[in-house]
Amino acid sequence: MQRFLLAVDSFSTWFGKATAWAAVALTLLITAEVFSRYVLNQPHAWVLDAQIQLYGLLFMCAGAYTLAKQGHVRGDVLYGFFRPRTQAGIDLTLYIIFFLPGVVALTWAGWTYANESLAMREQTFNADPIPLYPFKFVIPVAGAVLLLQGCVEIVRCVLCLRDGAWPMREEDVEEVDVDKLKEMVHATDVNVDEIAKYVPPAQRQEGA
Repeated sequence: MQRFLLAVDSFSTWFGKATAWAAVALTLLITAEVFSRYVLNQPHAWVLDAQIQLYGLLFMCAGAYTLAKQGHVRGDVLYGFFRPRTQAGIDLTLYIIFFLPGVVALTWAGWTYANESLAMREQTFNADPIPLYPFKFVIPVAGAVLLLQGCVEIVRCVLCLRDGAWPMREEDVEEVDVDKLKEMVHATDVNVDEIAKYVPPAQRQEGA
């Protein structure tokens, strides 16, 4: 079971990082359009629609990655003080009441919405239109990946209720862990104190 949970975490991470390259495409597109518009005096009407689609791709596809990394904002400031079983009970209730109905509806309606757009070969309403139906398929795809990650989180809640501790998660690049950094460079507190002797007092105060 743990292997399956980590596999889904890995997939959500890969999916989020892969679609994050849209940020690079968006930056290049805007840069090129600014140059074309203000230097060459040749604006393109379709660029605005393409920018909106790329931003929508980033926004929609970040959900599963953020959920896998527990990056969504929590409204309850007391949550962190609860025992793991209490946290799991709260999360499980919220997943069942709010998450599952909302994401299932999003995925189902998005699939219908995208197929209707494909049937009519929908395009943007602009002087220089571009196809819109490929982008609309992002909605059900992103919804399905988010739903998969949500189901994994529900399983984690159930395991936590049973065991009294949260199952382990896949590690990723997050905040700097000083202890892990010391292990990587084979440093100890004694080494750090020795190095500190060579730092001027003024800089030591600034660093503190």
